[in-house]
Amino acid sequence: MERNNVHIHLSAFSRHIQPFRQPFRNGLDTYIIRLQAEGESEALIEDRMVTILPGDLLLFRPGEIYDLRIGEKESPLGFSADYYVMCTGEWVDRWWNERDRPKKVRIADDGKLQSIWQQLILEKRRLDGGSTDILELLFKALCLLLDRAIEEAPATSSTSLLLALKMKSYIEEHATAVIRLEEVAKHTGISVTRAVHLFKAQFGYSIMQYAGQIRLAMALRLMDNSNYTLERIAEETGFGSYTYFHRVFRERYGVAPGVYRKSR
Repeated sequence: MERNNVHIHLSAFSRHIQPFRQPFRNGLDTYIIRLQAEGESEALIEDRMVTILPGDLLLFRPGEIYDLRIGEKESPLGFSADYYVMCTGEWVDRWWNERDRPKKVRIADDGKLQSIWQQLILEKRRLDGGSTDILELLFKALCLLLDRAIEEAPATSSTSLLLALKMKSYIEEHATAVIRLEEVAKHTGISVTRAVHLFKAQFGYSIMQYAGQIRLAMALRLMDNSNYTLERIAEETGFGSYTYFHRVFRERYGVAPGVYRKSR
């Protein structure tokens, strides 16, 4: 891989439902590019811990201190999922130095980024280590798409963020009940249309998707820490019926709730 001036050390999709910490207090040996896909985490940015939400891209270079924490701060989600790649190489150096790169930036992903990232992960995972040419092309495509996403990232409005956070708190408080867009918008004092657009713009997912994430996170905790039946867990977490809970859980995690529980 070195001959192509790009070395992919690690690349993966990582999901955590238990507390996790990844500190590099003596400085990184590689570049780290990490995209928060679901849930929340915290990262050390300019000497303070900052909340990382879906759509937040982290960019760290060799020698920089990197401290990632999941599940240490009180959060209704209690889980985190992300794409990451650890890399070095002359091409990466040149790409990085083409512009100033903030350690954290919010981007919008139309699906292309995650699709390329998934292909990069699968190629790297091959038993033969993957084709170096394919890995290099996938990685370069990912970097160029990241540049475009950063350029097109909307400026954050403090007023909009406050309104979005107010809606977020309302959803967290009422996640186990029926969530109605009209009630969420009314709580914030804005129209339904603006509420829907504003929330998606700030956090990268819809109001109903966020409610679903909270319900799934609550269900996971009950499955791990209680003797409740799956039917009762579906009821307690706001899914209403086990059939709906089963479908949503399987779509998100790839296994049925019963199979997941037996594996714990």
